Amino acid sequence: MAVTQEKLQTVAEIKEKLSATKGAVLTNYRGLTVAQDTKLRRKLREAGVEYRVFKNTMTRIAAKEAGIEGLDSYLEGPTAIAMSSTDPVAPAKIISDFIKENKLQALEVKAGLVEGKVIDVAGVKALSSLPPKEVLVARVLAGMQSPIAGFVNVLAGNLRNLVYALEAVRKQKESA
Repeated sequence: MAVTQEKLQTVAEIKEKLSATKGAVLTNYRGLTVAQDTKLRRKLREAGVEYRVFKNTMTRIAAKEAGIEGLDSYLEGPTAIAMSSTDPVAPAKIISDFIKENKLQALEVKAGLVEGKVIDVAGVKALSSLPPKEVLVARVLAGMQSPIAGFVNVLAGNLRNLVYALEAVRKQKESA
């Protein structure tokens, strides 16, 4: 295989994208209709996820240059890569939801990448089942707020009891 300037540029582009990606999902797209593929690409694009098909050989070379280990075994047959440089969960969530919504067997998840680490199909499914980032942040903040709220209630309880005691003394003096 002759190495042309165009191929070198493609490998450099893939390497740059793989290095910059927070999350990616590799899929086997064989069997998708054009309408299904268009619908999937539209959903991915709306979420800021890039969905491209690269030659497996070039992807292997780029992954090796980027220092990503363990991707070679998943680069067999037709492979499309959904990559996000901002949200590590978005590609997995969108593709998994798309498969569920359309009851597809044609779109098969091969593997995933999270922060440069290769994950298998089970890892991609686990990633896709995570709640959105906003929900996770809200849960963490609620967990941090809970002890503080309990402490405030304990302090307020002492004042409340003092007020109740003073009120009982007042009523007792009025009745006497």
